[in-house]
Amino acid sequence: MSKIKMICLDIDGTLLNSRHQISKITKEVIKTVSNDKKIPVILVSARMPKGILFLQEELQIKQSIICYSGALILDESRDVLSKKIISVYDLEKLYKLVQCEKVHMSLYKDDEWYIEGMDYWAKQESDITNITPNIVDFSELIKLWKKERTGPNKILCMSEAGRINSLKEKIGDYDLNIYPSKPTYLEIMPKEASKTSAIDVLRRKFNIKQEEILAMGDNYNDMDMIEYAGLGIAMGNAPDKVKECANKIALTNDEDGVAEAIREFVFGDD
Repeated sequence: MSKIKMICLDIDGTLLNSRHQISKITKEVIKTVSNDKKIPVILVSARMPKGILFLQEELQIKQSIICYSGALILDESRDVLSKKIISVYDLEKLYKLVQCEKVHMSLYKDDEWYIEGMDYWAKQESDITNITPNIVDFSELIKLWKKERTGPNKILCMSEAGRINSLKEKIGDYDLNIYPSKPTYLEIMPKEASKTSAIDVLRRKFNIKQEEILAMGDNYNDMDMIEYAGLGIAMGNAPDKVKECANKIALTNDEDGVAEAIREFVFGDD
């Protein structure tokens, strides 16, 4: 096996335990691998920058980050390396459909989160991420984005599982990257955005070979990067379908799976 030269970690369900925390042992291992061994540890998530940067600070690392499942990449100086957006016209059609379906819609652009009202779903997401959204009129925001010829990096729809499944079926023919991150969450990204495409941008930036990448994740939107990496690892808490595409299965996120995998497959290379 080639020596690992870049580590790509999903956040929720992977880096974070079920209490949405990074364990002490995981912090220590990541700090050592990033700062002492000089191996880039890249946090890869559907989250916005604000939801990732505070975790970097907690880990005491400074690296590029992959946000919105690859739709936005920031370098270590927080400059934009790559950005992809959803067409404002697709957003307009989705907004009308979501209103009919009575599903919550959140819009994310750059490092801002927009909602139309602080309902149950927005409050839940705000409590998890510790981020306060901007409350705006989406019709007015869509008009503004049309003038600016721009759009969101990500749309998040939240509701009961049945409504989410119904919505997913109705927007299946849109030319977008659509997937449920959990039964009550439907993530919508630009078609060309993926965790793998973003990792490949950083692979070229660091002049690293594909087989020198270790990637870890726990959910369906992590499958592409797990399959892409030279060493793709699924968390012990991942669904069976995710585990099937991995080279190795780690312990769960409540058993320090990330720390133990890095110890075995990165420190073990010494």
